[in-house]
Formats: sequence, C-alpha cells, structure tokens
Amino acid sequence: MDSEDEPLLLQGTWNLSEFEEQEEEEEEEGEGEGGTEQPAGNEQVCKGLWWAFGWVYTQPWASGLVLAMGFLVPFALSAYMFLRCEPLDIDLSYSAFEVRSHASAERFDALTIAVKSQLGSWDRHRRDAEGFDLEANALRDLFLLMVNRKGKDVSTVVNVTEPAGILGQTETGAHNDNRQKRRFASYSYLQTQALWRIELVFVAQGDKDNNIFTPERLHTIHHVERLLMQHPQFQQFCWKPLEMLRDLPLGPSFCSPPSSLLSYLFPSERGGKIYYDGMGPDLADIHGALSLAITHPQFYWYVDETLTPDKLQSSLLRSEIHFGAPLPSFYSLQDRPLEQRRLFRDFVVQYADILSQQSTSKVKVLYGGTELFDDEVRKTFHSDMLLALFSGGCITVLVYVLTSFSVFLTFFGLASIGLSCLMALFLYHVVFGVQYLGILNGVAAFVIIGIGVDDVFVFISTFRQSAHLTCSMQRMIYTIKTAGRATFLTSFTTAAAYAANTFSQIPAVHDFGLFMSLIVSCCWLWVSILMPAALCIWSQCGAAHANTSPLAVSTEGSVGVVSARLQKLLRHWVAEPVVEKRKTIIGVYVLVLLGSVWCCCLLRPASHAPVLFHRDTNLQRLLDLRSNLSAQGIACHMCSGGSSKHRCWSVYSSGGLLTVYVFKLELGSAVPLYRYSLSASVPGPWQASSSTHGDVPFFQAYSSPHSNFSTRMSVCVSHAYHPRPRWMLTLRSCDASRRWRSEFDFYVASVEQQHSRKLYFAQHTISPYSSRVCEGPPGCVFSSGPDGPTQGSFYAPLPVKISRTSGFNPCSGGQCGKPAVRPLVDTGAMVFVVFGILGINRTQRSDNHVIGDLGSVIYDPDFDVFNEIGHLCKLCKAISANTKLVKPGGAQCLPSGNSLTSILPLLHPECHSLPEPNLLPGQLSHGAVGMQGGRVHWISMAFESTTYKGKSSFQTHSDFLQWESFLQKQLASLPASSALRRGFQTCQHWKQIFMEIIGVESALYSLLLSLAICIASVAVFTAHLLLLLPILLSILGMVCLVVAVMYWLGWEMGAVEAISLSILVGSSVDYCLHLVEGYLLAGDSSIQRQTRTLEAADHVGVAIVSSAVTTVISTVPLFFCVIVPFAKFGQIVAINTAISIGFTLTVTTALLATMGPGDFTRPPRAVLKAALVVLIVGVCGGVLWWTGSQFAPDTLI
Repeated sequence: MDSEDEPLLLQGTWNLSEFEEQEEEEEEEGEGEGGTEQPAGNEQVCKGLWWAFGWVYTQPWASGLVLAMGFLVPFALSAYMFLRCEPLDIDLSYSAFEVRSHASAERFDALTIAVKSQLGSWDRHRRDAEGFDLEANALRDLFLLMVNRKGKDVSTVVNVTEPAGILGQTETGAHNDNRQKRRFASYSYLQTQALWRIELVFVAQGDKDNNIFTPERLHTIHHVERLLMQHPQFQQFCWKPLEMLRDLPLGPSFCSPPSSLLSYLFPSERGGKIYYDGMGPDLADIHGALSLAITHPQFYWYVDETLTPDKLQSSLLRSEIHFGAPLPSFYSLQDRPLEQRRLFRDFVVQYADILSQQSTSKVKVLYGGTELFDDEVRKTFHSDMLLALFSGGCITVLVYVLTSFSVFLTFFGLASIGLSCLMALFLYHVVFGVQYLGILNGVAAFVIIGIGVDDVFVFISTFRQSAHLTCSMQRMIYTIKTAGRATFLTSFTTAAAYAANTFSQIPAVHDFGLFMSLIVSCCWLWVSILMPAALCIWSQCGAAHANTSPLAVSTEGSVGVVSARLQKLLRHWVAEPVVEKRKTIIGVYVLVLLGSVWCCCLLRPASHAPVLFHRDTNLQRLLDLRSNLSAQGIACHMCSGGSSKHRCWSVYSSGGLLTVYVFKLELGSAVPLYRYSLSASVPGPWQASSSTHGDVPFFQAYSSPHSNFSTRMSVCVSHAYHPRPRWMLTLRSCDASRRWRSEFDFYVASVEQQHSRKLYFAQHTISPYSSRVCEGPPGCVFSSGPDGPTQGSFYAPLPVKISRTSGFNPCSGGQCGKPAVRPLVDTGAMVFVVFGILGINRTQRSDNHVIGDLGSVIYDPDFDVFNEIGHLCKLCKAISANTKLVKPGGAQCLPSGNSLTSILPLLHPECHSLPEPNLLPGQLSHGAVGMQGGRVHWISMAFESTTYKGKSSFQTHSDFLQWESFLQKQLASLPASSALRRGFQTCQHWKQIFMEIIGVESALYSLLLSLAICIASVAVFTAHLLLLLPILLSILGMVCLVVAVMYWLGWEMGAVEAISLSILVGSSVDYCLHLVEGYLLAGDSSIQRQTRTLEAADHVGVAIVSSAVTTVISTVPLFFCVIVPFAKFGQIVAINTAISIGFTLTVTTALLATMGPGDFTRPPRAVLKAALVVLIVGVCGGVLWWTGSQFAPDTLI
C-alpha cells in the first residue's frame, strides 16, 4: 500500500468531522448540566485551551521552546537534588525486605534493643570474658542476697565463699599478664586484635562420595591458603596475636596462619618438634590428624553435620583468615575507624579475582566475609545494570527502524523517556523523601524503556493516521486528544498496578512500587509534552524540504514506509483471518483458559529459601550452604590447631629420624666444651660447631630402634663440680651417682649400613671431661685405651632430606583420647523465650524503613524474677524436654557462669538439675538478662531449635506455629496473676520467613487491587458493558496463561514471582485497551462490527506491535542478569508481553468482532454514568472490606 493511498482509505471510515461535533456536543451538554449562570463560559475556556495547545504545537519556535523547557526543567531539578540534597544511597542489603511493622519483627527488635542497651552490642559472642563476668556476677550477687534473706547456707556454693581466692587468681593473672607484657615488650601493639576476616568454604565435587579429606583435595586447599598468605600486602593487614611469637616456622612476620583444620594436616617441624600451624609442606596422616583434631569440640565448626567420629568424612571444609587492627600508622581501633575499614576493603577485594580462579574439578572454592561479600554483591549489581546499556542500544536501533529511519523522532522519543526518569527520581527522593534506591529499583532501567516507547509509538501513529486533515491546528489537536487519552488510560492502569505495591509492608517492595509508578506517570507526562512539539518541528522540516506548507500534506512518504508495510501485513495475515475465524478462536480461548486455570491450581508455594543469585555463583552457593554451617556470628579464630594446647612444642615421638645438633663453647683453654641438642638454636654464648678440625656440626639418628639402627646412645648432662653444665655421650645409662642425668636418647648402628657414615666419639680425660664427635679418629682419641662406653665409633644415617611431617600420625600410640561431643554451633534457628518485655514503641518513626532508629522497649512493670523463678525453671525444663522443637543440649536458659547454676536451687526446688547447654569452649550462652538499678527488668532463655534454615518460608511457618502453640499452652498453665503469661517467643529466622510470606500475600493483594483499579478505569473509559467484557476476558486469559507458563517452566510461587505477577494486570491491559480505543474511534453506524474491528486493528495495530517488540527486547537482557529477581522479573514481563500482544491480536479482536456494539459511539453522558456506577461499587466494596476486617480474628501473620 502506498503512503499516498492511506488517507483515502481512512477518510471513508474515520469520520473526523463527526468526532469534532461529538466533542462540541459533549461540551455543550456539560454546560447545561453545570447550570445556567455562565452559559458560554465553559465552552470559551475549553475552546481556548485546545486552541492554545494547537497554536503552540503548530509554531516551530514555540515547539522549540517547549522542547528546551522539557530538557531544562529535569536537568535543573536533578542538579538541585544531587548538589543541595542529601546523597541518594543504593541499599543492596537483605534487611531492606524486613517487615518492621510485623509482630515477629517487633518482638525480635524489642529483644535486640534490650540486649544492646544492656550489653552495648547484640553480637554477644564477641564480648570479652571480663565484660560477661560483670553481668553474671551482678546477677549472682542479687541471687545471693535473696538466699541470705531466706537464711539458707551458701557455704557450699562454688566460687562464692572464696572472694580472696578469686582476688588472688586475679592478681596472679595480672602478674602473668605483666610478665607476658615484659616478655613481649618490644612487640608492637599493631594488628593484635582480630577485626576482619575472609571466610573460605571448600566443597568437594566430582565424585560420588564427595569426601573433602582426600590427599588431592587437601593439597588444593593448602595451596589456596598459602597463596592468600603470599599476597604482597598480607603482612600489613594480617592478624598478629602475641601467641604467634612462639611459633618459629612463621618467621619474622608472625602473621597468624588460617584458622583451619589444615593446621593439623600440614604441621611444620623445627628442631625435632611439631608445630600445628598448617605451614608445613607435607601432608600428615589424614586419619591420625583428624583423630587428634576431633578430640577438641572446635573441630565440628569446620565440617558439615554429617561427620561423626566413626566416619571422618565431610563434604566441605571451612576455613577463615583473620586480619588485625589497628593498622600501621593508626594508634587504636578507635583511631579513624572508617579510614582503617576503607584501607582494608581496598586490600581485601583484591582476593576476589584470585579466589575466583582457584576452583578445580575436585574442589569448589567459595569465599566470603563482610567486605568481600558486599563488594561482590555491588559488582554483580553494577554489571547487571550495564546490560541496560545494551538494552537501550537495541531499542534505539529498533525505534529508528520503526520510525522509518528518522533520527530526529528517535532522539526526542528516547530523550522524553530519559528525562521522565530524572523527574521521577526528583519526586522520589526530594518530594517523597525516600533516602535510598533498593535493589528492585534496578528493574526500572529495563522496563521503562518498553513502557515509554509504547506512548511514543502511539503519538507517532496517531499523527500519521491524521495526515489527511488539511488544517494543521485541527490535526495537532486531534493527535493530542486521541493519543493523550489512549496513553493516559494505559499509563494510568500500569502506574496503578505498580502503585498497588505501595501498600506492601515490605519497605523494598513499597519503594519499588512508588518509584515505578512515578516513572510511568512522568513518562506519560513528558511524552505528551515533548512528542507533539517534536512532531511539529519534524513535520515543519519535512514540509520545508518538500517545499510545501507545514502540516498540510501527508508525510507518510518519509515516516510511514515501514509502518505502512507492517500495517498491511497485520491486516492481511492477522486481522482478517481472526475476524473470519472468530468463533473458532473463541472456542480455543475457552479451552486454553480452562487448562490455564487447572495449571494455576497446581502451582505450589516455594519449597526452598529464596534464591537471590544464580545457583552456580559464589554468592548463592555461600547462601545455600549457610543453613549447613554454624551461625555466622560464632567467632572461631581460636579454633584451629594453631590455637589449641597442641600448638607449640609438641615433641616428635614417632620412630622417625631426628637431628642431633652439636654446639661448641671456647673457654680460652685447651679443652672446649661441646653441647648436644635436638633444637637448632640454643642461647649464647654457645655457637654451632663448624666442620673444621674434624668437628661434626650435626648428625642424624633415630628416636627409636629402626632396623639395624638399634644401638642406644644417651646424652647426659651434669651441673655439678663445674661452673658450667657439661654434656657427655655414652653407650650406657647416665651415672646418677656422679650427678649425670639423661637429657635424651638416640639410636645408631654398631656396624656399617647402607646410606650411613662412620663417626667417632670420645670423652676427654681432662676437666671438664666433655665428649666430642668427629669424623676421624685423630681428633677423638684422647687416650690410648680401648673402645668403651664413652669412647669409640658408631654409624649414623646419612643426612638426607626426609620430611618428618609426611605421613606423621600423632595417634599412632593411641594417645589422642576420646572424640569430643558435638557442641552447639547454631546450625538450627535460635529461638528466644522472653519475659519482662511487653513490646516496642515506634511512635517516633514516620515510616516503615529499616534505616534509622528501631524504637524503644516497653518493659513489663509487674515482672519480678524472684517471684517467678520457680515458674521460669519449670518452663526451661518443659521446653528443653520437647525434642521435636529443641535439639539435645540446645537449652541455654541462663547467662554463662557456673555460679548461677549453683545458686538457683537454693531459691526454688524447681531449679534443681537445670539442662546444661553443650557449647564450644569459650562460646557464651545466648541466654541473657537485663538489669538496671539492682533490679532484673527482663530475662531471655535461648533454645537451638530443630528448625532447618534451608527450608522454604512456607514450610518453616509450620515450625513457628508449633513453637507458638506449645509456648502458649505452657504459659496458660501458669497462675493468672503471673507476669510470665505475657511472655513471647521470637527468632531472627521468623522475621525472614514472614518476610517472604508477607511478600507473597501482599503481592497477591496488590494483584487484586490493580485488577479492581483496572476494571474501574476500563469501565469508565469504555462506558459500555460489551466493550468492557472483551477486555476483562482477555486480561483473565492472559494472567492465567502466564501463571500456567510459570508452572510449565517448573517455577514455584515465591516472593519474586508474586511481586512480578502483581504488575501483570496493569501491563496486560495496555494493548487490548488501545484496540478498544481504536474501535471507538472507528464509530460509524453504517458499518458492521467486523469491519469496525478491522479498522481498529489498522489504526493501532502497528503501534501496539511495535511497543510489544520493544518491550520484549528491553527485557531480554534481564534474562542474563546474575541477580535472580532481575532475571525472573524480565522473564515474566517478556512472557506477559508476548502473551498480551498475542491475545490482543487474536482473542480481543475476535471478541470485538463477535460482541462489540456496532453502532456505539460513546454518548456524552455515558462516561459520567459509568464513573458514578464505579464510584458506588467502590464505596460499597470498601465498606464491606472494612466491616469484614473488624470482625476478622487477629493473627500474627
């Protein structure tokens, strides 16, 4: 179809003169309804308003001014926002999804604030022992006071009747500390406090059993740990505890090695002694090293929960590298802490590239830590956002093609979208006062392109369709009215769908809905302002180029080449076949609808925890493993062998080789002294013997009989009869009668052996009677007598390099002891049962955001711990006895301190035999108590529950209900006057599960709300039931089919899917609403509904197809995002767009051709009547909802 023929085709069906007369009749009748005081006033204002719009948008200079202002205003407001207002933060934290107004959050926040006010920090495991003793002692003293008042004997209470002993211990400890400080007086205070860490998790892969304790995998892990310590800047940030000064293999840096089980598996050796520091090059005996390590309860911190003493196998191995503060050039932790953290962050992020390349086919290396994990999240977010540039480039090319290669229209069409984003950001940050952008807001960069281009195409298409109008002002007014109204309705429904999310209790979802609704609204406004001006200038330039009058001729030859061909294809291959086969299509629609509804019923709630990143990424695998690891809060920098009692000077006691070092002391006389030691270094003035004059600096021997090396020789030392100690070699035992005592023994051969050498020894006959070892007899023959116990020769093994740690088994003699009992490592959800706290006061807070003050605690004035002590002990026993809810050894009813357990039985008989928690050495109890002014205000008992953190929120909710019902049952059994009846249970994990549950529920409510808004808007717009019905049926089919596709793809209904579904109605209605608008504009009583439907498809088909294509292309880059909510959102939007355009071109077209009113032209009063009906229905529905909410029972959800 040629562009010149289009006006002739449209002129016969689009009765524009009747449309103008209809508008005038609406205005006149509106005046009659409004009264008779000003019969011509409204008409004058209306005509004047539209005339002003028409005049401005037909004058190139005025349109240019509008474009300039359209650019200037957003840039000016943005400059004010960025320069004068507070900076806009990007909040990527998980806490942005917490529901602060929910009861579970209020309970836990109340406990958190109470603990912070009592102890200064919620991370109670990080408190030092001194601070905790103050709390425990204060409570102990208070209990003792009550016991004394009752006249009971407390002399048997442990650590109570001996304050002098405690003081003496304190003084002794202080003395030891001072002595240690004097010993390390020259050692710097820098980096002695562990402040930061890198978390490493090595996961076995590639085998069926996936046991991490294999030689190949352990060598890989050892290589990774050593690689991190070899970083050039490692010594500037490493942790340097004073204990490491005794570890000689660490060298001059004294940096603490990784906290890892490899400290047992790769020990180092110096001077015949073993250091369990993980710095050795050779692998020890795996089973023996693990058997030694498992004797310490800290061992279980490094492995998964499947490992047992009988089966020393684990699928993963955990490790930590700690970094110390204060850093060089800083005096303390409080000296410029932000700058120290920045320096450490700049250093530690360098490890990300190193660790990301260390995984092998057998070992997957996962890495984290606060700074490292946060940095990787930021990089992932920024890399995903860069995909928006690719999306924008593709959309630019597509818009350029669909505007028939018009650079001018492409630029201003996309510029209007970009400027609307600046305006929305200003309103979001300055007007609404939101201080941060959430992670969900990143989706706006992709979605708004497709939504904005929809409006741009409608304006261009409408302007092109009205090209036959000879009056330029009439054409522009028609374009503004028609396109503005159509895009307003679609933008309104889309913005309403997003705005429905502002009712969500989740701050991130609330802000996402607000931001998207502002962007959609501003996009419609800016497109409506700038596009008419751009069309005016573009048509003026085109007309001047063609030497014709502006806006007076068709410009289809330069604009509509691509559009005209696409319109012809749509009419010939889509519209006409659909109208002809409309009954068949409706039948297929019914079948698809029924099948989709059936699939919707089969869609299950999420069965796993929310997935935030792709499954194969380091970030998500760490999050998945968190439920199998101990709690992140447990500080275990003293858990490895390097910090255990086996760390230093563990004597090498196997039957392997040892080295005997020879030292020499010149006394200025003819007879020097010789000393023999297993250590390579001895204090001065002794010096290592040289190989001159026949001396032997060292020789090797065996520590126990080995093959033919079975001759025992003893090194004896004597401190008698001489000012200096003397050493002697003998083949016999040391002669105690002459004050000789044995220092150590070794074994050599009496005859020549393979790989051995002959050495000579002799004792000098002149004082101080020292023994000498030499290579030849001239230097070792001090007398002419025969060989004897103190003179002769022996054969020592050659000094070959043999690793003493390779295959070393510390448990070869059965000396390792019994395995430790598995302690609590917080792998289950920690549930707190709290008494004395009524709630939290948040009246000072003006919003529901997580940023800012949490509020203040409301305490129970009637709570008295002494009156309720018996009930508290009874509750502790009852809860800990419930093995369905509490793990064995998981009850932590009291703060740490054995004295409390001894005192409580004196207060009440129920307090006998309270359950004892099974904790790591040094790990503090989670039980807490709040004291002030000598009075206990609240108490919290902690229980490690059997709840697995890796379950989905919907499955975990049943665990919450069991806890709630069991506790309420126990509290109900207490006397009515007891203040404990107002107690509650809380858990941080409950906050997380309700976050997803509420997210899904609020999203579904938002879906229903947006559906109601959509129905109301369409009802007012169409003003006819037979036009409303096709749209509703189309939306119903679209939403159900999208959900069915989600089921076919194997998805489950989680928070991300629910939030994405909440905007489906608003985005689904756009295309079918445009088609109905075209049907109304094609109003002519002389044509049938089938012909009218075809003309409607001709009018809007190109615009909606172009918009659908651009929307899909803009969301395709989201498929490749690492952040799963982005990818899921993009997939759902793309699926919904494809289904929506397909339903619009087929189902909606068939329904209009079947039931559309053929002679309906939307009378003037129809819109008012429809609005009145919608208002009445809305008010009635609101009243019914409010009435139902008043009688509905209160629940925690």
